[in-house]
Amino acid sequence: MSSKNTSNIFNSLKQRNVKRFSLFIAIAFIFLIISKLSNDYKQLIKLKVNLAHIEEEVILQQDSSNVIDIFVEAKGFALVPYVFNNYKTIVLDSKTDIITKPTHYIFDVQKHKFLIQEQLGSSYTLLSMTPDTLILPYSKRASKYIPVILNANIQYATGFDIIGDFRFSIDSVKIVGPEDKIKNVATVSTKELKLSKVNSLIDEDIELDEIKGVDVFPETVNVKAEVKRFTEGTIEVPVTITGAPKDVTINFFPKTVTILYYVDLDSYGSISAGDFKVECDFNQIEGDQTYFVPKITKSPNFIKRITIKQRRIDFIKL
Repeated sequence: MSSKNTSNIFNSLKQRNVKRFSLFIAIAFIFLIISKLSNDYKQLIKLKVNLAHIEEEVILQQDSSNVIDIFVEAKGFALVPYVFNNYKTIVLDSKTDIITKPTHYIFDVQKHKFLIQEQLGSSYTLLSMTPDTLILPYSKRASKYIPVILNANIQYATGFDIIGDFRFSIDSVKIVGPEDKIKNVATVSTKELKLSKVNSLIDEDIELDEIKGVDVFPETVNVKAEVKRFTEGTIEVPVTITGAPKDVTINFFPKTVTILYYVDLDSYGSISAGDFKVECDFNQIEGDQTYFVPKITKSPNFIKRITIKQRRIDFIKL
């Protein structure tokens, strides 16, 4: 029994020593890696060039010509990301950093060394760069501006309606694509704007419909409309006869008509008979016709709906 206990104790001590030794090895390895990564190394990095703020019509050719080879020096820690992939993307501003030619952009690599260093970061020392000048070929597509058509399905709350028209954030959008595809495109519609029980300001961002083979810029527009409470009103307006010959005297009845209108509540109190004009045109009389058809020729532009109660004005020639 005593011999068996002695053996168990020995095995336990042996296992502990193995674990401690493994731990020491792991710690030593970690310190070795840290020591190695703390040293300075030189590394080749390939910079892929992307351009910002290029025109929508421009298609930049993506190939090996868009790459700058740079040789840098840095601590091992900073170079770890490039162990398995030595590519990095930098962004240049086409408006300020690039020279624009009809078929290509030119980037003076040496002149803009500070831009590259800035995007690399302070952990890297830039040793060399090739080529000295980068040529970025591009092609251009056709473009034009077209108006936007609102596709709306709006239900207003009882007694409410829109004042004026819908207003877009921009008057037109740019479409870009092959000439044969855009030449017959005259307008672009929005996705359906579907609202119900609307009783306050409409302020919505709406996507535009896609046009096959054509890009649209921007892809969304903002639409606004003022919504207020409306009411109906009536008013008596005198009738005016126009176009009658000077040697003809006409007697007509009624002398006034009743106009029914639909207007926002805020404007209701400002409406007067002088805001309207109702005329009957003598030149539109045919044959033995003895009545005029009255027409409204003047009314406030903020009124939504307007009708004349009387359909005809009877007359006789004296």
